[in-house]
Amino acid sequence: MTGGDFMKLVLGTSITIDKDYTEEGEKFRSRVVDIGKDCVMIDYPTHLETGKTAFFIDGTQLLVSFVDELKMAYVFKTEVMGRLNRGIPMLQVSYPGDTELIKIQRREFVRVDSPLDVAVDKDGVIHQLVAEDISAGGMAVNLARSNFEEDDIVKLTIVLPYANNSIKYIRVNARIIRIWEKDGRRVASLQFDQIDPESRQQVIRLCFERQLKKRNE
Repeated sequence: MTGGDFMKLVLGTSITIDKDYTEEGEKFRSRVVDIGKDCVMIDYPTHLETGKTAFFIDGTQLLVSFVDELKMAYVFKTEVMGRLNRGIPMLQVSYPGDTELIKIQRREFVRVDSPLDVAVDKDGVIHQLVAEDISAGGMAVNLARSNFEEDDIVKLTIVLPYANNSIKYIRVNARIIRIWEKDGRRVASLQFDQIDPESRQQVIRLCFERQLKKRNE
């Protein structure tokens, strides 16, 4: 199939599953074994590190990512609907359809506009600033009158407010890779340095929520 007839999620597609709304950032692997109306059936997921089979109860919220036959990466939010056995045990999960998938670029979410409070620590001096966008790989920050230069190494404490009104704080080192003028303001592009998997997952979750909200507006 080509063009608009190409289906992104097909039988045999390998998927990666993240436990959504959790601190652990655990990941699991599975495979699509059947496709139904507004749902897909997958093998029982196994933990990426331990290989142990996971048993998710009905209603569990998950985040699924996969790469299609055109080597494009996508992610979607899903919910466990139940279990089936058609010769092999399967997990039934909801599927929003190809048109609702969020495309991932270079294994990271595209940058999303999102004003966020961020504390920037440079040489022990804390600057309370506001970020104007964020991705899983970095963010852009309004510098105000703060004295920063390109290639500065800083420590960030970022406030991440989620759709369910919960708030997470992540801490990550970053490098200022570019400073430029925008509408009379100094803005810096920061690249995260060795962000830990749990913090990265929290940023991905925020990006996903903001993209979903924008799409539904």
